[in-house]
Amino acid sequence: MPVNNQVGQKIRTLREMKNITAEDLSERCGMSSAQIQALEEGKAPASLTPLLKIARGLGVRLGTFLDDSELTGPVLTKGAGNVAGVRFAGSCDKNGLEFHALAAGKRDRNMEPFIIDVHPPVNDKFQLSSHEGEEFIYVLSGKIEVVYGRETYTVEVGDSIYYDSIVPHHLHSAKGTESRILAVVYAPH
Repeated sequence: MPVNNQVGQKIRTLREMKNITAEDLSERCGMSSAQIQALEEGKAPASLTPLLKIARGLGVRLGTFLDDSELTGPVLTKGAGNVAGVRFAGSCDKNGLEFHALAAGKRDRNMEPFIIDVHPPVNDKFQLSSHEGEEFIYVLSGKIEVVYGRETYTVEVGDSIYYDSIVPHHLHSAKGTESRILAVVYAPH
């Protein structure tokens, strides 16, 4: 089953468990019912901003869509290359962003740490998105560009950037490069 269907099924299951209609969820999230239905059915690629809005609308953490079980103790992840990835598409991304959750299963966490494989954009027609919270990005390989408001920042290996996610932003690999980043996202519930 494609990953989008797995994420979509979790959204639908959580929504139904909480007795929330797709229409109610769309109002809570500021998204159309059609968008939510497309995500639930795996017909639309999942991207980070809509998932954050849906998580908030359902009153759950973003990581809930990626977790299989919850642990009360620490989560040790050895070799991030061995962590299964979830691909989120973007408006101009060749293959989107592939997220490898580093704290899957950790209960009551406030941060979402990921290793993200960032692919080069097909074109420069990306859409900026915003959501509550903060993001910390550290470049492990390659080079990325972060469009933040009206500014564009080039972030290379060993560099980091920390920003408020409420400001419209977009992250993509610099032209012609494949990149890998460590990202820690904080999104209030």
